[in-house]
Amino acid sequence: MATIQTDVKINIGLSQKNREGVVKALTKLLADEHVLYNKTRSYHWNVEGTSFMEYHNLFEAQYTQTAEHIDQIAERIRTLGFYAEGRLKELLKVAELQEPEIPSEPGDQIANLLMDHETIIRNLRKQIKEFTDEFEDDGSADFITGLLQDHEKTAWMLRSYLK
Repeated sequence: MATIQTDVKINIGLSQKNREGVVKALTKLLADEHVLYNKTRSYHWNVEGTSFMEYHNLFEAQYTQTAEHIDQIAERIRTLGFYAEGRLKELLKVAELQEPEIPSEPGDQIANLLMDHETIIRNLRKQIKEFTDEFEDDGSADFITGLLQDHEKTAWMLRSYLK
């Protein structure tokens, strides 16, 4: 899926094979972040109820943060010498997250987003170890550790709504 940038040789202390392994995982993460972004944006548009404005603003803050993650992941892929996939039809082929029908209840929307953040958190934990041990890429491991912390905080906030 990710195509290598061939115009200039990359000499950053990582083999092409290791960079390819990292980029494959980052592309899946990019795909999941796109699904999460679209779902959160949709909930922002379609939330209803007595706490409309609170949820509307919450979802806006979350999709804004997810958009930043998307940009950072794509730029990390470029840093490793590959082109970042931007076509949704291609990203959906590798995404783990799904887009169900839009629930109308804010509680259902919150629970759905929480499950997605927790899925991303579990995947990031595995990738941190994989990036360090298998691909010898401490830079990418550090990068996704920051993403992990952002998703953990968001999951905590979402979880707090479900009490």
